[in-house]
Amino acid sequence: MQNIRRDIKNYFEMERESGISEYLFSSKPKDVQLSLVKNQVSNCQKCSLGKMRTNSVFGSGNINAKLVFVGEAPGRDEDIQGMPFVGEAGMLLTKIIEAMGIKRDDVYICNILKCRPPQNRNPLPEEISICIDYLYTQIDMIKPKIICGLGKFASQTLLGTEAPISKLRGTWSEYRGIKFMPTYHPAYLLRNPHDKKLVWEDMKKIMNEL
Repeated sequence: MQNIRRDIKNYFEMERESGISEYLFSSKPKDVQLSLVKNQVSNCQKCSLGKMRTNSVFGSGNINAKLVFVGEAPGRDEDIQGMPFVGEAGMLLTKIIEAMGIKRDDVYICNILKCRPPQNRNPLPEEISICIDYLYTQIDMIKPKIICGLGKFASQTLLGTEAPISKLRGTWSEYRGIKFMPTYHPAYLLRNPHDKKLVWEDMKKIMNEL
């Protein structure tokens, strides 16, 4: 947050030097704040993933969303397009969201890691520890009513547990006072379509809460 405040201060100092001294904040100020954090992510070189990526993948959707989906890391398609969940797993997630009676643009979607691990391998603990503050900032700014953790890494990281996703899913937990529902990752469902019914049970719990 110190970096964000510094960037905001520098931005307004540049504006003042160019002759702009008054502002009308009729739009959402978090737009500017999230844009600044996104810019930090796009320039981030804190771990080796920053040197290997095509694009960073910050997040997308409604910054006033009541529901935030958190995955683990970008894949190949996401790395190319710079957007979360745009590959085959992303298309399945979109279908799930629409089946809930809402639009993808109504929710916010992001990941634990903002850069793609090589060959889509699992995130390393040191990568998570370096990158996680970006996600914390996103959640703190959006202030959703519910977070849905997609898969093992998102759920374990935000809940601070090593319990398997098979034990976590379907049960309400809390992250900093926000209701948290762990469920299976869409990529897992592509390999195990028989478990789609379990995810749908989880989504119905979210729908009832919303």
